[in-house]
Amino acid sequence: MGVVTDPIADMLNRIRNGYNARRTSVDVPRSKMKMAIAKILHEEGYLRGFQLVNHGRDLRLRLKYDEQNRPVMAGCRRVSKPGRRVYRAKDELPRVLGGIGIAIVSTSQGVMSAKQARRAGTGGEVICELW
Repeated sequence: MGVVTDPIADMLNRIRNGYNARRTSVDVPRSKMKMAIAKILHEEGYLRGFQLVNHGRDLRLRLKYDEQNRPVMAGCRRVSKPGRRVYRAKDELPRVLGGIGIAIVSTSQGVMSAKQARRAGTGGEVICELW
C-alpha cells in the first residue's frame, strides 16, 4: 500500500467500510494518535474493543453492532485535515447532533472527547466527529 497523507481519515474510512461490509473487526496501522482515538471510541461505546496485532505494528478494532445487527456508528466526519487545521476554544467545542454523537479533540492534556475537554476547561484541535 502507498503512502497515506491523512492516517486518521484512513482509519475512519476503514471503520466505516468495515461496518458497511458487516465485518467483526478491522486492522489499521498503529500510531499513538490512533491508539488514543480507539480508546475514546471504546469508552464511548462505538467499539467492542481493540488490541495490538502483527507484532505491535497494527491495531485491530473490534466493531460493535446493536441487537438488530445494525452498526452502532451511523457516520463520521474528519474535521481537522492536514491542509486545514481546525482549532476551537473550550466554549466553542462542537456538540454533535445535540449531544447524540461525539467529537474527538486533541488538547494540550492529550486526546479526549469534546465533553471531557469542556469538563477539563481546555480547547484544542477538533480531529473528527462521530454519530
